[in-house]
Amino acid sequence: MKIEQIYTGCLAHAAYYMESNGEAAIFDPLREVEPYIARAKKDKAKIKFVFETHFHADFVSGHLDLKKKTGAEIVFGPTAKPAYEAIVAKDNQIFTIGDYKVKVLHTPGHTMESTTYLLIDENGKEHGLITGDTLFIGDVGRPDLAQHVISELTEEKLAGHLYDSLRNKIMPLNDDLIIYPNHGAGSACGKMMSKETTDTLGHQKKVNYALRADMTKDEFIKELLSGLTAPPGYFPKNVLMNIQGYESLDTVIKRAEKPLSPEAFEVIASETNALMLDTRKAEDFAKGHIPNSINIGLDGSFAQWVGELISDIKQEILIITYPDKVEETITRLSRVGYDHTIGFLDGGFESWLKASKDVERIKRITAEQFEKAYFGEGPLVFDVRKKSEFDSEHVMGAINVPLNELNQHLSQFPIDKPFVLYCAGGYRSMTAASILMQRGWDDFVDVIEGFDEIKKSKVNKSDYICPTTML
Repeated sequence: MKIEQIYTGCLAHAAYYMESNGEAAIFDPLREVEPYIARAKKDKAKIKFVFETHFHADFVSGHLDLKKKTGAEIVFGPTAKPAYEAIVAKDNQIFTIGDYKVKVLHTPGHTMESTTYLLIDENGKEHGLITGDTLFIGDVGRPDLAQHVISELTEEKLAGHLYDSLRNKIMPLNDDLIIYPNHGAGSACGKMMSKETTDTLGHQKKVNYALRADMTKDEFIKELLSGLTAPPGYFPKNVLMNIQGYESLDTVIKRAEKPLSPEAFEVIASETNALMLDTRKAEDFAKGHIPNSINIGLDGSFAQWVGELISDIKQEILIITYPDKVEETITRLSRVGYDHTIGFLDGGFESWLKASKDVERIKRITAEQFEKAYFGEGPLVFDVRKKSEFDSEHVMGAINVPLNELNQHLSQFPIDKPFVLYCAGGYRSMTAASILMQRGWDDFVDVIEGFDEIKKSKVNKSDYICPTTML
């Protein structure tokens, strides 16, 4: 069967492309749709359907732009109520793509409209399942992400629905079916997803805690809801965009691709409430950056951290990045609904330096230097990794302030004494450092390469505990 996974690592997201006999279908596409259109064009195929497994919370789907550009029909599962033209399929309804069939299996639980698509090949053999956020590799979808937006059900009620969906709709299917989930490890839509992005249903029945055959519904609900942290703040806003609609990505990019000289950039920054977002690598930002800018690097989970740390999805943004990364930055912002970029620094940070504008720097130390400073009456140490990472292993005496909670816990950082920041590899601690510097702190240092290097040192560390959740 011709089915391809199109995986985007920074969002831990998987879309799927299926083609048969000149007809194609896309499942759960990202906001930028040209790669899907190009893929179909390569096969000389027409995109017939865009299948959505649910109203996504962690990204803005590309279904509307695909419909506009290709004429494809959008398909949702039962109970979905989109504010635009789409097919709301019935349970067990069958769609044809060339010689293939796609069978709708309504599997509520992650959300009430959540739907799994059973793929059937040209010989009538059941091949695989596009599971969306219903079933992951090693996990199942969280039931607490969108219930207050599109359902008044509690997370316990939704978890109960998910138990029934798994037991009644998915687990009775053939063990050799291939599972094609919407996400892999790194997504906040589950708590302990595998790094693998496909598997067989039979193997998942053996290793996935949520598919344990002897598990009662009460046990399932308890296990599913344990270890969850609050969902990222931007999730409900993305759900609403996917329900209500949004501007074309072409429009967003055209508005955002406005080159600004250092002088014009400085004026707009001073006359508006625009956020100056620097997307360069941590080491480059540390060596020099525009005062009051914050760093969220493109080389990490950029879109997720933008969503976690910029509370207003309509925030106007001014971009500082490498000259060849402007469109990528705008596109990746739009993937999570941040559509209000109003310009970028033409020529990147080098043009700012050439204009002799003010520059700030962040002090950094190596793990070896940290080791020397740590012993004795060393400075306060802040660990900005996730709680699960901190609980697994950390520097003794360190204070855990996860990056996604930084803005709510600024009062923990001293204003009259020095301190040290670290994360796992230096990406998140530089983002934390930029926020702290923007808010007025300057007597701190960041550990280069973070705990990955610290754990090789003689610094006292807690005993390692294998994490039970990745949140």
